[in-house]
Amino acid sequence: MIPTVLPTYNRAPLAFVRGEGSWLVADDGRRYLDLGAGIAVNALGHAHPALVQALTDQAAKVWHVSNVYTIPEQQRLADLLVAETFADTVFFTNSGTETAELAIKMARKFHYDNGQPDRVEIIAFEGAFHGRSTGAIAAAGSEKMVKGFGPLMPGFTHLKWADHDAIRAAITDRTCAVMIEPIQGEGGIRTVPDQCLKGLRDLCDATGTLLIFDEVQCGMGRTGRLFAHEWSGITPDIMMVAKGIGGGFPLGAVLATERAAMGMTAGTHGSTYGGNPLGCAVGAKVTEIISDPAFLAEVARKGALFRQGLESLVARHPKVFEGVRGEGLMLGLKCKPAPADLVKAGHGAGVLTVAAADNVLRLLPALNIPDADIAEALSRLDQAASAVGELAA
Repeated sequence: MIPTVLPTYNRAPLAFVRGEGSWLVADDGRRYLDLGAGIAVNALGHAHPALVQALTDQAAKVWHVSNVYTIPEQQRLADLLVAETFADTVFFTNSGTETAELAIKMARKFHYDNGQPDRVEIIAFEGAFHGRSTGAIAAAGSEKMVKGFGPLMPGFTHLKWADHDAIRAAITDRTCAVMIEPIQGEGGIRTVPDQCLKGLRDLCDATGTLLIFDEVQCGMGRTGRLFAHEWSGITPDIMMVAKGIGGGFPLGAVLATERAAMGMTAGTHGSTYGGNPLGCAVGAKVTEIISDPAFLAEVARKGALFRQGLESLVARHPKVFEGVRGEGLMLGLKCKPAPADLVKAGHGAGVLTVAAADNVLRLLPALNIPDADIAEALSRLDQAASAVGELAA
């Protein structure tokens, strides 16, 4: 008999009833150190008092009004994001998947309105993850994502990750955009080097192609800058944001330049819940906190501290780990056994992690994780690695 909750997840036998900072408390009272943060969502940890206050204050006023009206909280968050980024305009969604849908529409509409309706092809990359709608899985293209769901949305060209010559050769007079994650999350914490992002920006400029960055997982302070592409010194035309922007409340956004967004006029896109007062009130508070240069400097420092400890962990467990990858507090341990083995062993050690492709264990803690919790995380990861190493021996 099928469960009442559709069984599309391979769930761990853990149920959490309370969260406190970087910790989750299970229904049996056991405490777990959370290094997954809801897959990079709980950017400020669990039950952050400023977010709780922002949500409850707004909840006492108004929860929802239609987007046929002006929403002050939405305007405030849009103004904050525009002030802190390359963007001139913002559209709010409920999720990262929805940002992919709008990014695709926006890029194609741009060329249509510029008299090039045949420019519909979007270049994407092996290992990418842009969500689970039919458009988003078509953009990713992997068999795991698309098998059984055809026919897929046409108009995507898939290239091997980091193959510069292939990108140059693939851009034609039918190409409208290149869609890429500056750091792949689901793909295994694979970072696109700064010089490659610069080269990609130059190539897009030379060919009139729009550049779309998917910063759903690597954005909102995770690397020590507000957005990961800032390290390269270049900017996209369109950017997808979600996960951390809501601090745990469902929220996403598409940021764009005025030029890239020129085709998105009244009636071309919409959302019932996107940009609702509750989500935007929380998102504004998250953005205010994370965009503070002092906060971002602390993320970078904590990331360096955590990475140093992980390098030592790798050295102590050469049969379990191959190395460390990532930036800031978006880190990955390249594993020799299946990362799922480390995730399961972590449950026994009271630490929560997330598996990824390329045999990588993802570590995505709250951006405000205390140094003491980083030390505790390293100790518990050491316990988990020892347990896996003993099984492999």
